[in-house]
Amino acid sequence: MGELLVRVASGDQVAFGELYDVTAPRVLGLITRVLVDRAQSEEVAQEVFLEIWQSATRFDSSKGRAISWMLTIAHRRAVDRVRAAQSGRERDLKVGIREFAVEYDDVAENAEIRIENERVRRALEGLTDLQRQAVTLAYYGGYTQSELAERLGIPLGTVKTRLRDGMTRLRNELGVAS
Repeated sequence: MGELLVRVASGDQVAFGELYDVTAPRVLGLITRVLVDRAQSEEVAQEVFLEIWQSATRFDSSKGRAISWMLTIAHRRAVDRVRAAQSGRERDLKVGIREFAVEYDDVAENAEIRIENERVRRALEGLTDLQRQAVTLAYYGGYTQSELAERLGIPLGTVKTRLRDGMTRLRNELGVAS
């Protein structure tokens, strides 16, 4: 096989045909084991033999056997194809996610928010002043129960009771099951 490759390096087309006939099954078999898909494997094999034809002058018999050199080219091409396919899928996924626009009606959403805010405001009016103060400071002011107790100058247990009772009444007013 080394002799055939040397003849291919000198541009001998007959030698290339013989080399192809002798090595194609092994080259295609290796590529198919890597790629699995037969059509892609045949395409990569064609690229491999084109590369062998174009770069046969780089083969050095002192560094190894011709078939090893050819199978190395085949393996590298097959792995490159796998990596290119994976990269393409990842790129498509990233682009798809970036370009995916969730359609929503901004006007309808704002209207729903205003309606819900009005419902909550009316429900808050159904609370006692102390409950409304605790709930408003906790949920709209972002205070913790301990911070509320300190801010209002009342025991922590009293804050917890006001919040619990206020939330229970809000749930009832808004018709939310607990």
